[in-house]
Amino acid sequence: MFIIISGNFIEHQIFPKLMPKLIVCLTGMPGAGKSTIADGLKSKGYEVINMGNAVRNEAKKRNLEPTGANLGKLMLELREKRGPGAIAELVQPEIENSKSNVIIIDGIRSYPEIEVLKKYGIVKLLAIHASTDTRFEFLQQRGRSDDPKTKENFEERDDRELNVGISNPIALSDDAISNNNLSKEELIELSFKKIKEWIK
Repeated sequence: MFIIISGNFIEHQIFPKLMPKLIVCLTGMPGAGKSTIADGLKSKGYEVINMGNAVRNEAKKRNLEPTGANLGKLMLELREKRGPGAIAELVQPEIENSKSNVIIIDGIRSYPEIEVLKKYGIVKLLAIHASTDTRFEFLQQRGRSDDPKTKENFEERDDRELNVGISNPIALSDDAISNNNLSKEELIELSFKKIKEWIK
C-alpha cells in the first residue's frame, strides 16, 4: 500500500503487486536449435540472455581466445571454483536490471543453474531435441569460433556438456520440441506458441 499526501488529507492507494518474472530456459545438446529460437524470440520483442556469452565475456576479460577448447576449460574452471551454478550467477545482474516480465535464457546446462534462476522469478524449461547428425550439420554451418570443426571435436563437446549435467534439465523440462524436420520458421513459431501458453 502506498500513502499519498494530498493537500490536507492523506490518500491511501492500493497498487497491484509486481508480477514475478517468467524466466524461460532453453536447454538441449549443442546444435539442437536453442540459439535459433532465442534469436527468433528476440525479434518478437522478448529479452534474451545467452549463458554462453557470459562465458565469452569472462574469457575476454582474461584475454583468452574464444575457441571451443578455451571456453570449455573456462566453464569448468568457473564451476569448480564458484560452484555448479556459477554461469547462472554471471547473468544475475542482467536479470535483476531487466525491465521485462519475460526473459529467455539461452543455454541452461545443469540443475544448479536452475536453482540460481529460481531466486529471480518463475522458471520454465523448454528442451530442444535433435539428432546427432542434425546437430553436427547445424554447427558446421553456423561456424561460430567455438563450434566444433571435426566430428571428434563435436563428440568431445557433447561429453563435456553431459559431464556438467545437461541431461538433468533436459529430462526435467516442462515441455520439449523435436527439431529434426522443422524449418527455422516452424521452430521459432512453435517455441513462441509454447511460451505464450506459459504467460497465460
